Amino acid sequence: MNPANNNPPATDPPATSRRRFLGQTGKAATASVLAGISIPAVHAAGEDGIRLALIGSGSRGSGAVVNAMEADDGVTLTAMADLYEDRLERSRVAIEGKYKERAVVAPENRFIGFDSFKRAIDTLRPGSGDIAMITGYAGFRPQQLEYAVSKGVNVFMEKSFAADPPGVRRVIKAAEEAEARGVKIAAGLMCRHSVNRAELLRRIAEGEIGAVESISTYRMGAAGPLRAKPEDKTDLEWQLRNFTKFFWVSGGLWSEMDIHQIDEICWIKGEYPVSAHGIGGRAFNNAGKGQNLDSYSVEWTFADGTKAYNYVRYIPKCHNDFSTYIQGSEKAAQFSGNIHAGTTKIFKDRRIADDNILWEAPKEALTPWQAQWNDFTKAIREDKPFNQAKRAALSNLTAIMGRAATHMGKVITWDEAMASEFQFNPDIDTLTHDGKAPLLADESGQYPVPIPGQWVEI
Repeated sequence: MNPANNNPPATDPPATSRRRFLGQTGKAATASVLAGISIPAVHAAGEDGIRLALIGSGSRGSGAVVNAMEADDGVTLTAMADLYEDRLERSRVAIEGKYKERAVVAPENRFIGFDSFKRAIDTLRPGSGDIAMITGYAGFRPQQLEYAVSKGVNVFMEKSFAADPPGVRRVIKAAEEAEARGVKIAAGLMCRHSVNRAELLRRIAEGEIGAVESISTYRMGAAGPLRAKPEDKTDLEWQLRNFTKFFWVSGGLWSEMDIHQIDEICWIKGEYPVSAHGIGGRAFNNAGKGQNLDSYSVEWTFADGTKAYNYVRYIPKCHNDFSTYIQGSEKAAQFSGNIHAGTTKIFKDRRIADDNILWEAPKEALTPWQAQWNDFTKAIREDKPFNQAKRAALSNLTAIMGRAATHMGKVITWDEAMASEFQFNPDIDTLTHDGKAPLLADESGQYPVPIPGQWVEI
């Protein structure tokens, strides 16, 4: 289910189907704007349990509700918000059908519009353990996070977390405010909760593959084109409902999706890169009207000279892959498998092949999405520290570096990216349904596409 997408089927890579939430049935299956605001300290959830306000009711948000329900029997869905009523209703009916009385959202707690997130968050109880589930679009994530933290409400926020560097800095500032106020934040980079990946990292730290020399990640799968805008849709609605096709809404398909692979790189290395270089392009027969390229190949360099790579291709009928590999000085390892599976292996030497496996972890009992929610609700119940926002924002900036390097045809440094004032849409906090869209198509219906050497986004 992808209500945010009006295109023909297969407009995004196959991995988006992970949130087809009704198929998940059980735990094992499964910046200163805040300164000066006084709010109560957040504490463990009481006898009334944990209430959820779902903000952004597409497939990701609906799937996250399922994970939350499966993690804790005391979780209830009590409020919902979305830009569009049809999406909210589809999600509400499906979730209520699965969880009955735990997911009955009263009509007065269903909110529509650009300010709906505020009204939904306002229904939650400050300091109670309640959670604002911010699962809509990355471009809107910073302002929604800021508001939730200012209200003393815990947050689950989906990836990615900002579309541009100023947005990243807002998330970092909100993370710092949350830390000071005891607000807990889970960020949707769920693979950090994988027991198999943690075990492999332990083995690497003990020297089982030698020194880490390079990391290579792959996320290759067909993604369909954006067709021309129909007459009955405004430019703003068309761009919002096709969010991965527009940089100002989501940061673009590559940044929105491959932040997982990029976060794995940063996790393995234990630090963030100093520079990025990238090459990408569109196939000559690409008739899609969106902004994305058809391929991305990005190289990050770390302070010690270690290289990490991400390879992406969205063209059909080509070789597909969804995995992460590490080359050590003595042996190679696999860190991640198809659609974020905890497929971890160490090979006998540097040759990556199924007939060369030295050690392999068993299949994980929990999906990484479920494991994250189990950990998050446990931290709320036990009032333990839990704040993933700053780490997530820095991985997001790593993605922004790689995207800008590819789109601009330049080497982008960490310091340049962190200091950049570039914004895709400076007015994003004040959008209204009857306002103008930040982008307009040309006479053929084509929206602006990056041209290296001419394009600017840092």
